[in-house]
This record gives sequence, C-alpha cells and structure tokens, in this order.
Amino acid sequence: MTNKEDRKAAVYALGARAKEAAARMALLGPAEKNRLLTRMAAALRDGSLDILEDNALDVRAAKSKGLTAAFIDRLTLTPARVEDMAKGLEDLAALKDPLGEVQGGWIGAQGIEITRVCVPLGVVGMIYEARPNVTADAAGICFKTGNAVILRGSSEAKKSNKAIVDILARTLRWEGGPEDAILLLADTSRAAAAELMRMNRYLDVLIPRGGAGLIQTVVREATVPVIETGIGNCHVYVDASADLGSALDILINAKTQRPGVCNAAESLLVHRDIAAEFLPAAGKALEASGVELRACTESIRYLEGAKAATEEDYGAEFLDMIISVKVVDGLDEAINHINTYGTKHTEAIITRDYEAARRFTRRIDAAVVLVNASTRFTDGSMFGFGAEIGISTQKLHARGPMGLEEMTTYRYIVQGDGQVRL
Repeated sequence: MTNKEDRKAAVYALGARAKEAAARMALLGPAEKNRLLTRMAAALRDGSLDILEDNALDVRAAKSKGLTAAFIDRLTLTPARVEDMAKGLEDLAALKDPLGEVQGGWIGAQGIEITRVCVPLGVVGMIYEARPNVTADAAGICFKTGNAVILRGSSEAKKSNKAIVDILARTLRWEGGPEDAILLLADTSRAAAAELMRMNRYLDVLIPRGGAGLIQTVVREATVPVIETGIGNCHVYVDASADLGSALDILINAKTQRPGVCNAAESLLVHRDIAAEFLPAAGKALEASGVELRACTESIRYLEGAKAATEEDYGAEFLDMIISVKVVDGLDEAINHINTYGTKHTEAIITRDYEAARRFTRRIDAAVVLVNASTRFTDGSMFGFGAEIGISTQKLHARGPMGLEEMTTYRYIVQGDGQVRL
C-alpha cells in the first residue's frame, strides 16, 4: 500500500475500534461510569509526574520554535492544572447522568405511546490545538455521556496528549471498562486529520477546537457533521453609568488572567461620556500588566504609549497580551460594533442602568452575554458543567459551553398494541 493508503487504513482502524467501544458503552450504567471516572481521576494524580515530564518536553520544543508566550501558556501543564483535570473528572462523576432521561411523552395516532429519550451521539471526533487539558476534559465528558471519542491533538502537545490518554485507557483496561472508548490519533499530520474529517462510516460528529484557521478548515473540508466551536473576539463595553472601579477590575481580569484562551477579552469599548475619566486609569493598569494597546483616534488621546488600531485589530482574536480600544457614542454604537466585529462567543457590558443591560442582552448576537462580570466566566466549570468539550458559537444543536447535555441526542420510542396505520 502507499503511504496515503496506510494512513487511511490506520485512521479507519481507530474508527472501527471506537464504534465497537461505543456499543460496549451502552451496557454501562451510571454507577459503573462514575466509578470508572473516579478511578481515571485517581490515575491522573498518580501519573502526574509522568504527564509533567512529557509536557516539559513539549514545552521545551515549542520554546525552541519561538512560539508566543500565550501559546506556551496554553500548552503548559502544572501540578495545579493536572489536579484540575482530575477534579474535572470527579465533578463529572458527581453530575446527574442524562442518558435514558425521558424528555417528553404523549399519545399519538391510534393510541400509540410515544416517548423521547436522551441517548449518546455515538462516536465523537475531536480535533484541537495545543491545550492538553482538553484531552482529559473531552475524554471525561464523552465517557460520561456514553460516547466513544477519537482525540487528535496538535503536534506541539503530542507527548502530553499521549501520556494522558495512555493513563486513561490503561485505567479502563485494568478496571474492566471499554479502553477503546478513549482513543488518540497519534498521527498529527494534516493528511491524517483530513481522513478523520471524512470518516462518515464510523464518526457521528466532529468537534474542532482551536484558532480560526483550524476551525475554518474543518468546517470547509469535513463531510462528517461538525459542531463548530468558535474563536473569541470578546468585548467588554463600559457604559456611561458603570461603576468605574468595578469596570477596571473586570477588564483587567478579563484580559490578563489568562490571555491565551478564547474567553479572554480582546476589545474594550468605552462610552464617550466617561472616556476622559476611565481610559487613563484603564490604560495604566493594562500597560502595568504588560498589555499592548491598539486604540482608535479618540481613545489614543487618553492612552500614553498606545498604537493606532487598524480595521483588522477590531476583528482580531489576539490570544495574547494585546487589546483593541475604541470610544463609542453610546449603547447603540457599542452593540453595532460588537455585532459587526464579534465572533458570537462572549460579550460583556458593565453598567448600573437596568434598561441598558436589558437592551444589550436582547440585541447582542452571542452565545454568552454577561452583565457586570468578566468574560472569563464563559467556561463549563464556571457554569457547573464539571468540564467542557468546547464553546459552540453556532445555533444548531449546541450553543455556548458544551457539557453533558450537548453531547447527547434523543430517539423516539413508540409502544403499540398491534396497531396498523389506517
């Protein structure tokens, strides 16, 4: 066989294994899945040194390539982040199992009894970039919801992802679970990813998670149904009535707590009436944190050291210590700007005006709209989902942080008593 044929055969072999594992998953009850999730959490803790050693190799290689500090932060695992991965699995185990839940029931034509019941999606494919914690989160959510998952991470996190999946799969094997329910596509080439995108025979749904280039490529090239997780050009709009102290705290948290993630703020909009008071303080605080400011003509008057913003800056997901700044005439201009340049991910308003908050939440087209809170709250753990598999910015099937419910579908079960259609 040619290299291309070998690669396709290897990917499809994973698909066949995952399909068989998904059938075995249907035999596991809630108590058994929760037991296995808890054991996988303990195994991550026990294997944390191995995970961190392999991650250090990935990080060293990424640094040698000159990748950005924000990228390195996304790639890096620490003891605390490994603990968060383990805790996420335990949190999932503590949540109610959605499978088998009756979502509705009624009597149909000629007395047939119809119920709608929650069931797994089947086999999930996950293509994602350099965030190895996603490996554990995605595996846990898919396992809890009775799905098998094929994980394909980026080459930069190859060793980290393998260490995590090896631990999870080994735990399932030792504990009598279906180890092929969690599989890693070790081939990180684009050609292998392309085969995964077209594997309709085995894959029920594909979820990309990463930058704009990755997501657009998957949406464009996949023949498997895609749940599109979105990039985050997230805005913080400071309204005329805002508590400026609170607004500053929220802005700094939204931008600097972890700038390399999709729910970090990338754009600051400020009402003209408070620009002269708020912007100098905001500029000093942002620059003290190491944030580069790219500002409009008016706001640059209040911001020492700011650069002139370009049209591209207003639509950018920087994933770095950079923020665009613009003064707006009022709420309507802020809303229009956000709906023009935003990515339908997360948008925030800081205001003490109830009517302004109401109008903002009604008119902003985004998966999550916040009032007087940091954009960093758009997260599965913050929403009480235990973990998340991604944040969907589309409007069909799933929107916002995707937890257990979003990784299920439903089927109709019809009970009859010998009826034939008249």
